[in-house]
Amino acid sequence: MKQGTRLQLKLGQKLKLAPQLRQAIALLQLNRIELRQHIREVLDTNPLLERADEPGTDGEEAGNDADVDLDYEDDYGFDDLPEGFSVARDAPNYDEFISDRADESLQQHLLWQVNLSGFNETDEAIARAIIYALDEDGYLGDDITTLRGSLAPEYLVGEDEILAVLERIQHFEPVGVASRSIDECLLVQLRAMPAATPSLGLACHIVEHHFTALGRQDIDTLCRHTGVAADEIRDAIGVIRRTNPHPCSRFSSDNENYIVPDVYVHPAEEGWRVTLNPDSDPGLRLNDMYVKLARQSRGEDKKYLNDRLQEARWLISGLEMRNQTLLAVTRAIVERQHPFFGEGETGMRPLLQREVAEKIGVHESTVSRATTQKYAHTPRGTFELKHFFSVGIDTRDGNQVAATAVKARLRRLIGEEPAGKPFSDQALAEGLAEQGILLARRTVAKYREQLGIPGSAQRRRAARLQTA
Repeated sequence: MKQGTRLQLKLGQKLKLAPQLRQAIALLQLNRIELRQHIREVLDTNPLLERADEPGTDGEEAGNDADVDLDYEDDYGFDDLPEGFSVARDAPNYDEFISDRADESLQQHLLWQVNLSGFNETDEAIARAIIYALDEDGYLGDDITTLRGSLAPEYLVGEDEILAVLERIQHFEPVGVASRSIDECLLVQLRAMPAATPSLGLACHIVEHHFTALGRQDIDTLCRHTGVAADEIRDAIGVIRRTNPHPCSRFSSDNENYIVPDVYVHPAEEGWRVTLNPDSDPGLRLNDMYVKLARQSRGEDKKYLNDRLQEARWLISGLEMRNQTLLAVTRAIVERQHPFFGEGETGMRPLLQREVAEKIGVHESTVSRATTQKYAHTPRGTFELKHFFSVGIDTRDGNQVAATAVKARLRRLIGEEPAGKPFSDQALAEGLAEQGILLARRTVAKYREQLGIPGSAQRRRAARLQTA
């Protein structure tokens, strides 16, 4: 029996970004070095674009011919953005930024490996998002939800997809990069060792399930919890000592480039003022001679000049949109975090990217891109804009305090502890409770580790060595 053809209706949604908006999205994500490189490439390939400080072709300022008879797609202003920014397909070639393998940064080193890994488009976008989220020690500070938000709306990925790419990156060189904790970093390195390594299985088990006891070098507790002899525990610890909790340390260098801020925050008569770094405006304009030539051309020449003119206009408006976004995001941050500039870390307030996005009317992923590798110079120092975001922690009086401020108070408590008698994590939790901050001992230990402060036993041992 033959089966006839049928008509079937199917309802679905598809996101399509205009080319101009796609370019504006890409410009927002670039840091200063990448932006400078991208502008240089466009200037080298587009004759209709030139720097404003170059002399005009006939003594007049170029780029103001509003009557050019060419077909353009609709322009997009800052208020016309759809729900968020995304990564452009024509991303810069990061290999061109690597001029000397010996002096490359960690991000350059990892991006070089991404280019050689055969990722598909989506996985490569995930990999780049992970790499840009690494801190200076090579650890991944952002959670999976934040990473998903930074990839939306162009890449709507699931948690499993991000974790799969993350596992691959953790096995890049240096092995253990992009780990979310020290124990995960050690475990990745252990699992990368040859399977026949003696005591490897026990070493993995100890790191995964008894990391706290391992940190204390508590052999008796490890023997009791694992049911093996002390000699076997020592052999396993010997294997663990082959790993490196700071595998990316070789990329830290005193010769690193100085950070050039994107925005400045300085005191004004009524609060704080935010201004762009003047270098953020490259001063681009249209070349008047080629604009007139485009109007007079025909056929393929007209099409070529038409495309280049669109590209030039989009770049100029995209740079303006980038600057407007940076200003809007930074002003929203400063409005919320103004106590920080007077009081320091203890004055930091809880702030989420979602709050800034709602305030300025853009998608949360736009805020993520506008704050990644963008820096603000303030009277307190130069900080990445992401530094000003912090989750809130409940206090006894029903209010909230920023986790950054809690860490500052924790550091102060440890700095004031009696010589040779360091506070335990439980004592630190009680000290914070007296200030109205309610934290579990485990949370205190986590914050202490994030501050790079060893436990009380190690601090006591260090104090004895100093007095010996």
